[in-house]
Amino acid sequence: MNLNRAMIIGNLTRDPEVRNTASGQSVANFGVATNHTWTDSAGQKQEKTEFHNIVAWGKLAEICGQFLAKGRKVFVEGRLQTREWEGQDGVKRYRTEIVAENMIMLDRGNGSAAPARAMATANAVPSNAEPVTEEIRVEDIPF
Repeated sequence: MNLNRAMIIGNLTRDPEVRNTASGQSVANFGVATNHTWTDSAGQKQEKTEFHNIVAWGKLAEICGQFLAKGRKVFVEGRLQTREWEGQDGVKRYRTEIVAENMIMLDRGNGSAAPARAMATANAVPSNAEPVTEEIRVEDIPF
């Protein structure tokens, strides 16, 4: 069995850059910073920031481009992927990214009156789809 899953909560370090591939697929790239705080053996508070590269595809990429901006707090869930390419100088380069499958905005947008807790997934339902109103009963859950 294998598992490749990454979940982070942090702040965007830059606005999402949304482009389209030659086939018309949307792709968004942005960065998220997370902080780790601990107390060292001398009792001093320490903090380390990690920077994560995020890639979102399709409808999720469009949603990220529309609603996210530098500084926003966001939850991103996806899988780790490392790309490899050769630079113009002939040196091999590597970049590890989180390929986003789910994204939840965790703070208020600019000027909004209500918290912007919107959720988007890689398999987002089209906006013209009928809402599901069926009630889930505890007795129906198979575990």
